[in-house]
This record gives sequence, structure tokens and C-alpha cells, in this order.
Amino acid sequence: MSEMTLRRAHVSDHGTIVECVRSWWGDSRTPEQARELSLLVPRLFLQFFSGTSLVLEDGDGDGIRAFLVGFHAADNDAEAYIHFVGVDPQLRGQGVGGRLYTAFFQRAAEAGRREVRAITSPANTGSVAFHRAMGFTVEPGDREIDGLPVHSDYDGPGQHRVCFHRRIAVQP
Repeated sequence: MSEMTLRRAHVSDHGTIVECVRSWWGDSRTPEQARELSLLVPRLFLQFFSGTSLVLEDGDGDGIRAFLVGFHAADNDAEAYIHFVGVDPQLRGQGVGGRLYTAFFQRAAEAGRREVRAITSPANTGSVAFHRAMGFTVEPGDREIDGLPVHSDYDGPGQHRVCFHRRIAVQP
């Protein structure tokens, strides 16, 4: 594998990212479920938040191998949010996700952000473990599922979510 380059995302990456989501999650979901998951990354996120989103490209011409869609809060100067992260299954477990998160933390800190937030489904135990390993704490919820604090109906009826929070050091 050649050297991979980390860069900010562009609107033109949208179609490729959607295809990556459909392909990379195709082994664990039906095609319809993978398509629905790809709807969590609408074009407008890259249209309006490409400057805070990241893409990791492979120099071999394989294109996008990982991405992170993240935002800086518009309503306050302190927070940033990681919305969606995808890593090519061939690269999982090799620190790629951590590299994306670390770069996002650094850029958010340089912009004066002091906190990063993220959410996941309580059923996504891999995501829960990853966020904890990246230094996130689980926020108290209004109920527990399998011992995990969750926020009931966070994304609508029956759509419970685990909410994460991590402080980051502001860069001078």
C-alpha cells in the first residue's frame, strides 16, 4: 500500500463517499440498509462543512480509503461534532480511524474549539469501544441498555443514542 494523504473534503467527494458507505457496510447490512445509511451523509454536509471534514486518499489511485464528516458548532464557539466516519474494511484496525479523529481534534483546537461530541447507536458496540478508546466519555442518559447510558428517542421514536463528549486542548 502506498502513502496515504489526508486532506480536507470537497463537495466533489460526495458521490464517492456515498458509494464507499454502500460498499463498506454492504457486508453487514442489506443493500437497502446500506443505502439508508448513506443518506446520513447528504451532499449539503460537504457543501457547507467541507472545511471541517476530512478524506484519506491512497496514492495508488484507489481513491478515498477513509473519511470523516464533522462540523464546528454554529451556535457556540466551544464545540465541534463528529457526524460520520468511514474506513475501508481492508484498513480497519490499523489506526486509520484514530488518525482521522486526531486530525479533527487538532483542527478543531486550532479553531478554538474545546469540546468534541459524537453519538452512536447502543447496538454499535464497536463504535462505543472506539470512542472510549479515543478518550470520549459517555454522557449520562435517561435510561440504560445493557448497562450503557442512552438518550431515549434521541433521533425519533425508538432511535436511542449513546452520546459522547471529549475535551480537547485549545491550540495557541
